[in-house]
Amino acid sequence: MTYLVTDACIRCKYMDCIEVCPVDCFYEGENMLAIHPDECIDCGVCEPECPVDAIVPDTEDDNGKWLVINTDFAAKWPNITLKGVPPADADDFKDVKDKYEQHFSEKPGEGS
Repeated sequence: MTYLVTDACIRCKYMDCIEVCPVDCFYEGENMLAIHPDECIDCGVCEPECPVDAIVPDTEDDNGKWLVINTDFAAKWPNITLKGVPPADADDFKDVKDKYEQHFSEKPGEGS
């Protein structure tokens, strides 16, 4: 099992999860994070830290969509080890559903 970041992170990217990850398996896109499934040790400490419940175990990824997205973009985006500043409008997007189609960006973040 591994943990995955889902579309609830898009345009929120609070990054509270970064501070608790013992293996630094998070990668930063322009407007969301990804977990590298091969690096995640399945400890689960990141899941309760996310204020928008964007992190789920892969057992909740019924069609495997988020496993593919996390795997693909963790290989392309820079590793992030320090909590950054969330987007200024993050709170405006925390209750928006199904953000992937309209708001996802493939661009990398700044990393740390």
